Amino acid sequence: MPLDQEFDKETAAGDEMTFIEHLEELRWNIIRAVGAILVFTIVAFIFIEEIYDKIILAPSRPDFWTYRMMCKIADFTGAEGLCIDKLDFELQSREMAGQFTMALLSSVIIGLLFAFPYAFWEVWRFIKPGLKPSERKVSRGAVFYVTFLFLSGVLFGYYIVSPLAINFLANFQLDPRIKNQFDITSYVGLISVLTLACGLTFQLPVVAFVLSRIGFLNPRFMREYRRHAFVVILILAAVITPSPDVLSQVLVAMPLTLLYEISILVSAWVERTKKEDAEIEAKQEEEDALRNPWEPESDM
Repeated sequence: MPLDQEFDKETAAGDEMTFIEHLEELRWNIIRAVGAILVFTIVAFIFIEEIYDKIILAPSRPDFWTYRMMCKIADFTGAEGLCIDKLDFELQSREMAGQFTMALLSSVIIGLLFAFPYAFWEVWRFIKPGLKPSERKVSRGAVFYVTFLFLSGVLFGYYIVSPLAINFLANFQLDPRIKNQFDITSYVGLISVLTLACGLTFQLPVVAFVLSRIGFLNPRFMREYRRHAFVVILILAAVITPSPDVLSQVLVAMPLTLLYEISILVSAWVERTKKEDAEIEAKQEEEDALRNPWEPESDM
């Protein structure tokens, strides 16, 4: 049974909960979500050395998957500037507890990433019983879609945005005599911010769904301002990728543009669904009015 449908039968039977009972339920939802984050954090801290070597520090080496793929593209297209075979910088820890602090911080971030699906499910199972039947119907599969988009954004930020940003910042020099020696805090902070930012940015279709559902957004508005949105996406791509390379900005702008187009389709689907629901409700009311119109109302 899907996670976001598990408790439908629980809420179908039973009296309406009081405010205190809602607070108690919310408290346990939060406790379970935090507990999941804590468990993944502890596991990540146990394997933190392997995680740093294989994952966190991987984009700092020229043999990273993204750099190898870019070199293959360069060989195929003849654009030698795409190939990244050197990253001229060193990582340092300038504080006594710097590495230990980063180990803790990195473990917490990894715990948040891996526990996100379960944590969101806990939030969703608290919200869903308060929705109308029609709202539950159109929001079916919310946990899956939100999780899929978030993890897709995280992977995009890790494999595309972060390597491009690291390459540009590592090879940018005002003078050859100035050596790039970055603190580990700065390096991990850059990867974390870019990765999480992409994970949140990829929630654009979900945001469009919610705003369209409450009537704040519609597909006509999004189509009318498509060109303006494209300019904003290009600016956002330029901010996310500090590299002046046009290809890097295009690589970031393409999925964002695709997400915007998907958001238009989502908004149109929500509008169509709302219209169908309204027609069904109107027809039902009409049938109820025609059924035994002279029958007196019961005093029961």
